[in-house]
Amino acid sequence: SAYGLAADGVPAFCRVQAVAVPTPDSHIGIEVWLPAAAWNGRLLGTGNGGGAGRIAYEMGMIEGLKRGFAVANTDMGTAPDINRTIDHPQRWVDFGHRATHEMTRVAKGLVAAHYKAASFRSYFEGCSTGGQQGLSAAQRYPSDYDGILAGDPGNNRTHVASYFLWNHAALNASPAVKLSSAQWTMVTRHVLAACAGKDGGAPGDAFLTDPRRCGFDPASLPVCEAGASGDACLTGEQLTTLRRLYAGPVNPQTGERIYAGLPLGSEAMPLGPQAQADPATWPDQQFYPFRWTLRTAFDPATFDFDHDLDRVDARLASTLNANDADLSDFARRGGKLMLYTGLADPAVPYSEVIDYYDRLSATTGDSARTAAFARLFLVPGMGHCFGGPGVTSMGQPFESTVPPARENDALMTLVAWTEGGAAPDVLFARKPAGQGAPAQER
Repeated sequence: SAYGLAADGVPAFCRVQAVAVPTPDSHIGIEVWLPAAAWNGRLLGTGNGGGAGRIAYEMGMIEGLKRGFAVANTDMGTAPDINRTIDHPQRWVDFGHRATHEMTRVAKGLVAAHYKAASFRSYFEGCSTGGQQGLSAAQRYPSDYDGILAGDPGNNRTHVASYFLWNHAALNASPAVKLSSAQWTMVTRHVLAACAGKDGGAPGDAFLTDPRRCGFDPASLPVCEAGASGDACLTGEQLTTLRRLYAGPVNPQTGERIYAGLPLGSEAMPLGPQAQADPATWPDQQFYPFRWTLRTAFDPATFDFDHDLDRVDARLASTLNANDADLSDFARRGGKLMLYTGLADPAVPYSEVIDYYDRLSATTGDSARTAAFARLFLVPGMGHCFGGPGVTSMGQPFESTVPPARENDALMTLVAWTEGGAAPDVLFARKPAGQGAPAQER
């Protein structure tokens, strides 16, 4: 059965597999699970990750089913490999937004027919690409969902890809500029020594509580002696590369910022610089927008962040990006949005998520009106979507457990708020007990 569904206490359900073909070149894989008993009267759409290309069972479907939801997911129309869609612009539209809408349409029809339900609530949860799916739904299809939980969203898709390319190119400029795993850990250790306990957290924390309050200077890092190298120091070339990553991508002609830089304290996290530097895996995972637009002319080492990026944006931004901060139609229908982001996420820097929420508030025109339908939660010490040295388990997608209490469950907090409860001011995250350590809560 899919993803070992016979194990781990998954309740019985009816599994429906479908294909949506909104255009002759579309082929959108969809899967919907309908609980055999104890349906909670709600649909949960779940997000995917990266370039999708398969049903993402492990990104919320299983845990949603355990909570009693009917659940749905889509391969976003990019199966079996997003890099094989270069000459298929309709599949780019599917990936950008249409596949999620088709999944929702199909799932709602199945739920209504199976349970003979005239009406029911619909929710969506996703992180990373799933976060993009959630924001895209709120912007483009405001009636699809009553509540949306969107984490670490890659909503500025063409520019987050540019951030990945910027870092990859910098770290592959020559063999001498790459940092070892031990060196990345050393950098984070120095960041924490400079700022932990001075940013609202405890001095002994293994993470930053608020990286915005950290004034770390890379010049304070130990520099290797001339001609020497090692895990306890950086060469001059490596230090220059590190500064380039912290600065983030900018237009070389205008100086305009393209995307945020690497967050302090995220240097050694999964999906961080070490993964982004890998020429064997990273390009196939993240560079599809450039291949779609530039085809064989694309070369990571020679990409022009001025003219080439303009070409990418001109062709793909309106399809892939979910940057519109006008959610008035979604709010008018009573929709609720909960955004969250890890403050140690090296893949989608937290400042990008804060910027989106600030633009949302500016568009709404009043912070209180914004807070009435949209809330942003910053998670100290969390990497990309889950995990990290902080206390980060709050029932979000990518977590493999259902929290024991509703106060620890972001999804059910969203449900309660959407269905008439009080707006949440805080989320109580947990770190489950393990390896002799008691459970923690923050």
